[in-house]
Amino acid sequence: MVIAVQPHRHATASTFTTVRLPSLRHFGPNWYATVMGTAIVANAGVGLPLDFPGLRTACTAVWALSAALLAVVLAARAAHWVHHRDQARAHLADPAIAPFYGCLSMALLAVGIGTLTVGEDVIGEPAAVTTAAALFIAGTLIGLTAAVVVPYRMVVRQRVALSAASPVWLLPVVSPMVSASLGSLLVPRLPAGQWREGLLLASYAMFALSLLATLIILPMLFSRLIHLGPLPLALTPTLFLVLGPLGQSTTAVNKLADVAPGAIRTPYAEALGTFAVIYGVPVMAFALLWLLLAGAMVVRAAREGMPFAMTWWAFTFPVGTCVTGAEGLAHHTGRVAFDWLAVGLYAFLFTAWAVAGFRTLRGLFSGALLATPTGRCCRPAASTSRKGDGELDVDRVAEFEGAEEA
Repeated sequence: MVIAVQPHRHATASTFTTVRLPSLRHFGPNWYATVMGTAIVANAGVGLPLDFPGLRTACTAVWALSAALLAVVLAARAAHWVHHRDQARAHLADPAIAPFYGCLSMALLAVGIGTLTVGEDVIGEPAAVTTAAALFIAGTLIGLTAAVVVPYRMVVRQRVALSAASPVWLLPVVSPMVSASLGSLLVPRLPAGQWREGLLLASYAMFALSLLATLIILPMLFSRLIHLGPLPLALTPTLFLVLGPLGQSTTAVNKLADVAPGAIRTPYAEALGTFAVIYGVPVMAFALLWLLLAGAMVVRAAREGMPFAMTWWAFTFPVGTCVTGAEGLAHHTGRVAFDWLAVGLYAFLFTAWAVAGFRTLRGLFSGALLATPTGRCCRPAASTSRKGDGELDVDRVAEFEGAEEA
């Protein structure tokens, strides 16, 4: 984008100063991950079993930052659709990029959760409830639409090879799970009776549809890894996206169990509380198993020169959901081990957020993250490619993520 600035009204045309601003042509929906990753730092931090001065204030400040980021990214994405409509439509039609539209829903919902948990201290209860309800409605509608439209287009309008299976496919189907978590916070704000029970059951329905969709995608992803080997270096951090549905589902069932006694009859409320523990413990165990596997793959990729890319934001929100899941299990089981797990994972989350945020700002100001993608550093290393089952068809995602040269 080029802007001509005339320093003085009597200046001639030759005295115009040219100011160059970074183009938004390659500002895709993946940038909503910065909002999600920032909001979860506040949402997870406020529930930690730690009691030291300034923690809630710090979480409130981070929530405010996430809300400001949401406004900026929404404005930038709107400008992208206005000024670069061809590129925006190309993103929507690309099966490797379209799943990132699920990030829009989760960004709205994550900020909405923070609005009720810490934002209420700043803007007051009435404004917090109204804002969270608006974000819940918008985020849920967008999320459910993405969960249907993105897979539909992949089946009907696109031909996607097995080699293209990627953790980013989870993004559209995880957003209803985040809606379930925000829904649990809104249940007590509704009138007792049909309204509360209706939102509670709707939240469980979104939990279930998101979980079942995840169970369909995960086997395809693991099959791709087993048969075709590791992901390209710049895409390796996306393996952490698998933690999203695992941690978020554990968070959702525990939060819903908290509000069930005031929304549904006693036998069901007690059963839902039991289900939160029976479901959450094994799922959290699998999340830790996947965390170790994904962590080992990231260490391997780092040794081979993994460049910084927007995929590094996958280290934030998914891990944050595991923090909130562990906090919920600690509350329902009374086990100190879950408290320590939450604190340990939060330390990782905060570090990852700080690193990703710093590198993103540096890449943004240098223009590297908004430059025309080349994919030079995004090709699979020779040691990771396999023959006999087609070419790896995931380079477009790495290019879209704006990977920098190592």
